[in-house]
Order: sequence, then structure tokens, then C-alpha cells
Amino acid sequence: MLERRLRSFVKAGKLTIIRPDGTKFVAGNVANDTDPDIVLRLKDRWTEFKIAINPDFYFGEAYMDGTVEIERGSLAGLLDLWGRNLEFSPLRRPSLTSRATKAVFGAYQQANSRRAARRNAAHHYSLSEALFRSFLDSDMQYSCAYFREPALSLEAAQAAKKRHIAAKLLIEPGQSILDIGSGWGGLALFLAQTTDISVLGITLSEQQLAVAIKRAQEAGAAHKAKFELRDYRDVQGHFDRIVSVGMFEHVGVPNYRVFFDQIARLLKPNGIAVIHAIGRMDGPGITSPWARKYIFPGGYSPALSEVVPAVERSGLWITDIEILRLHYAETLRHWRERFLENYEQIRKAYDDRFVRMWEFWLSSSEMLFRHGGLMVFQLQLARNIDAAPIIRDYMVDRERLRMGEGIPATADIQYAP
Repeated sequence: MLERRLRSFVKAGKLTIIRPDGTKFVAGNVANDTDPDIVLRLKDRWTEFKIAINPDFYFGEAYMDGTVEIERGSLAGLLDLWGRNLEFSPLRRPSLTSRATKAVFGAYQQANSRRAARRNAAHHYSLSEALFRSFLDSDMQYSCAYFREPALSLEAAQAAKKRHIAAKLLIEPGQSILDIGSGWGGLALFLAQTTDISVLGITLSEQQLAVAIKRAQEAGAAHKAKFELRDYRDVQGHFDRIVSVGMFEHVGVPNYRVFFDQIARLLKPNGIAVIHAIGRMDGPGITSPWARKYIFPGGYSPALSEVVPAVERSGLWITDIEILRLHYAETLRHWRERFLENYEQIRKAYDDRFVRMWEFWLSSSEMLFRHGGLMVFQLQLARNIDAAPIIRDYMVDRERLRMGEGIPATADIQYAP
């Protein structure tokens, strides 16, 4: 079964499978020097059968367990081969039954009550700070970087991401900002230290909260950047600006109306919000069962067609949408390379199965952003029609101003007719 499926699937590159009894078969061929040439050994027949019936789940598990080994090439190379061949697969529009099934299962898997949301956050973020420091940039930005230039370092691209988001927020002195899903505090501290504002960062991770509070104290910014363990649904008050980076993927489609209604309630009349999240370009889908079990339970990256109706019903204006293509693929490449550089150190702290799980997570995610239709969207939202300038020039101007390129302050530039 596996041989038949692979022979029909692999059109670009060459994949050789060695069975437990030593027999082998080849799918595809190498047409040029850039085509991947991968040799994979299966340790037992049961593994071959499981991968044949459900490769999306069982290949990741088999790699974790060591029941498959890559004898030539690398995991990243194998997944790149898989991704390249996805492009040859015919586009299949899901049937009504398929869409209904996904909707039902998605609603169940993404319910994300307050208790479930906190439990899901603990599953991922209770891992050691040292693990994340082993592959993230020095500011511990755990979201898509912004590669203004292809050759940027990870640190430079993450700094560019923070400037890019700050430009869209149109921050003015004295304003209050809510950071939903503030992580280890990097963005909140950046905003607090570079502008005369106050920031409240909220997270569901006790470990992230402790790190963010410590960082604010060490930076002498604790009076401007405060962090709390709180669900977005429980926030009270009003804010000039709201930002959320890399948290929306944990909200769940059944809660989108609640999320955007809460944004609308919390924003002041002239307020602006920026939501940065992973999305998919090919319509509603379902989270990989492997990722849901091992990495992000309750997580889901939506199509914009699932997000926009909830925004519309909240009464908010969508004042800008930007799609970041391939930026996350490059971010993940940096993370994967750094992770592998620290492989032995991480293995000593955990075990072989854990490091293979994380290698698979980083490598497969990179493949999905290169070949599988994942992207990042940034939504700028406002309560009032004129809360932001009516042309986008201010974003570039503000970014350059932060970079010290001598562009005059945005307040001195007239954009409106």
C-alpha cells in the first residue's frame, strides 16, 4: 500500500524506502542537482502499514520513536521533498459532507474554555526556559519574524517585526496598550521602552509570566510594563491600543465572536488593534492530529474566511490586512538550525524521543509555510472609520523613523485629502 501511494505521489525528487527485510523500492527520480535524494529505512512492517494508512499522524510518531531512520539526507530534506510534491497534487474541493465533518470536529477540538485554554498553554509553555532560549532570538520572540531583507539575521528580523507592528499601532505618548498573549514580554517591553506609554501584558502561562515580570524589573520598566496571568475574556477597562501576536491560533473558531466582541468593548472610541496570527490560504481546514496531540492541543490556524465574519459582526472596521508569505518559513529555518546546533544539550535535558519530536515539529512547520499553504496575516482593526490614515504610507514612515533613517514624525505628515 505504501509503495503504491508513494509511486503515484512523488514526481519531483527521489525517495528510496528500505523495508525491514532489506528489500527496497524507489519513488520518483533525480532530474537535477537541486532535487532531493532521500533514503529512508523502516524498522518494522507495522510502521509501514500505519504510515500508509495515515501518514499525517504516524510518520511523525514513527520518527519520534525511531522506527524510521533517514540513511541519506535529512529530515528537513525529506519534508522538503514531500512539500515539493504537494504542488503536483490536484486541488480537491471538499464536499459538503467533508466540510460539515471538519466543522463538527473543529468545534469540539477548539472549544477552549477558560480551563482548557490554561491547560493547553501549560502543555506547551511549561517546558524549560532553556529549551526555548536554545533556538529563539535573544528577545525570545516566539512568532513570525519580518525579513525586510532576505539576509537579515534572526535577531534583526525579529526587531523588524516589532517595529512593523508598532508602526501599525500608531502609538502616541501617554496611551495605554493591552498585549493579549504577551509571551515572555519582549514586545510589551519594546513598546514600553521606546515610547511613552503603559502596557498590560496578559498570558495563561505561569512560566512566561514569571520570565516577563523578571525581565521588566531587570530593565527598570516594571512601572510601564505590567504582566498578569489572565484570560482575554476576563479583562476589564478600556485601552487606546490592543495588540495580539501569535495568540489568536489558540482562540478557536467557536470563540471568534467572543474574541472580537471583547476587542470592540475594550478599545476606546479612537482605538486601534493589531492581530498577528497564522492562517491558511486554501480555506477552512483542521489541525494536524499529530500537532494537536503532541505540540498545541486546542490550536488551529484559520482561513480568513473564518475570521472576517466574526470581525464584521463585532462592528469593528478592518482598516488594513497584510499577508506575510514565506516570512515564517525563514523564521522556522533559523529556529531549526539553532535547535540542531544545540541538539545534544537539549537531549541531555530531556531524551531522544523529545528532541526528535521537536525537530519534526520545527521541520514540518517550515515545510507547511513553504509548500503547504500556511501564511501569516496581520489585521488592523478600529472602532471608528477615521482612526487610522486612509493610505498606508504612514506604516513605512513610522518604521523608518524607528530605524533612525531621518523620516519626519508621522504627526507632521498629512495623509488625508
